[in-house]
Formats: sequence, structure tokens, C-alpha cells
Amino acid sequence: MAFRLSYFCAMKWMRWLKLAVLLYAGIGIAVYYLQDYFLFHPEPLTKSSPYQFDQPFKELNIPIDAASNLNIIRFLPSSDSSYKSKGAVLYFHGNKKNIRHYAAYAKQFTSRGYEVWMPDYPGFGKSTGELTEERIHSFAVQTYKLARTRFSSDSLVLYGKSMGTGIAARLATASVNKILILETPYYSIHSLFQRYLPIYPISRMIKMEFPTYRYIPMVKAPILIFQGTDDGVVPYSNAVRLEPLLKPADKFIRIEDGSHNDLTKYPLYQKTLDSVLQTNQY
Repeated sequence: MAFRLSYFCAMKWMRWLKLAVLLYAGIGIAVYYLQDYFLFHPEPLTKSSPYQFDQPFKELNIPIDAASNLNIIRFLPSSDSSYKSKGAVLYFHGNKKNIRHYAAYAKQFTSRGYEVWMPDYPGFGKSTGELTEERIHSFAVQTYKLARTRFSSDSLVLYGKSMGTGIAARLATASVNKILILETPYYSIHSLFQRYLPIYPISRMIKMEFPTYRYIPMVKAPILIFQGTDDGVVPYSNAVRLEPLLKPADKFIRIEDGSHNDLTKYPLYQKTLDSVLQTNQY
């Protein structure tokens, strides 16, 4: 009797173990094959789709190769063609939709006399091509090269928001610029996945890494980071891991109660941006 009871308990335990293994494998397979779906939420547009913004702008379409087009919107401080901008902010946006979704943020800089050059990533808006980490970086490099034909390196600001922070940080390691500004940055994409899937080998599963932590120590320009303490997308605990990697003169600005998309509403954000862009103090 005791043997039969032990046998049935063992069989029941084995069934639960098999179910756990199947569940583990199923989640892992889903994450691997759907990782681009989790990471990116693009909204493509046709090449002929008209842009309408409530601020002056110019559109650039740069053919990279037969299958790839880089679409950039230049938001201008003034519609007056004789107006001379203080410089340009190369704005690398987050993982949603396209430039239309982020256009309103350009006013933070055009109101301070800067142009904003905002590129879309492959598959976002009118930009086309294969969506890979290297292709995204090549789009960022091309945006910088185009901006350099109009502006000196010391008048270029590299700005990354959310997913764009890793892109801006990498570009800053290979370019000369006035300052690198990161809004709601992550330590790495792998670290964000690991937070939700701690028992999986994320480094082997997730193709895109965007290792911001690796780039920060290589950036020679000043670095300014904005992070809210109530960020539900990139937790403060993840972003603050970048702080020890900063140079002594760099700044990590903690915004109490700030979340992922509202930091521009806080006086501390505005005051700090003024000190960087208007008075040229840092």
C-alpha cells in the first residue's frame, strides 16, 4: 500500500514537472520568435503620405541602398529662411509608431533656438529596410553626417529618449558633439528582459542588446541623464545603474514621481535644459 501511494505521488510529481518544462519551453520559444513584437511597435507610412505638423519643418529622404530609405524630419525654430539656428538636436525617439508620435517633443528645442533632426528607424514611418541593431546604428551615423554638413560638431546635441538612448549613446562614442542627453535610459535591453524573465538565458535569446552601459564610459562629451522615480517602462532601479559609469562632471537628474513620458512637464527638467541649451552652462 505504501509502495503504491509513493508510486502515484511520484507519477503526479512527474506530470507537474513535465507541465512546468513545457510551459518554460513554450514561453522561451514565444519570447525568442516574438521578440521584435515585444521590442518594437512601428507604424509604417507610404512614401507619399503627407506630413502635417504645427511647426516649420523640412523632410529628407535618403536612399541607403535598394531596399533601405532613411526618412528624417528637420523641425525648424522659425519659418524665416534667414534665421540662424544655434545648432541641431539629433533626436532618437522611442519604440512606438513614427515621427508623428514624437513631433511635439521637438518644441522643447526649437523654442530654444535649435533645429531638431528626427530620423525614423527601418520600418517606422517612411523609413524602410531590415530592422537590425546595426542598421539602426547606420541610420544614426548617416543622420549625424548629414547634420555635420550644416553644423559644427560643437553645436550638435545627441538626444535619446527611451529606446533611442542606447542608439544616441553608441553614436556619441564615435562622434564629436556638444553634449549627450538621455531621457529614461536603460542599462541594456537584455537587462530589461531579464527583469521579467529572470530564469531564462536572455543573452542567448534576445538578438538586440543596445548595451548603454558599455557605451557610457567611452563617451568623451558631457552626459546628462533624466530619469523619473515612477517610470513603469524603464524602472528607476535599472536606469540608476548607469550613474556610477558617468564622468565626475556628468549629471544624473532624478525627477521625483516622474514617469516614462512626462518628464518634460517638470520644472527641474526645464531648468536643466535651459542651463544646457540657452546659457551654455553645464
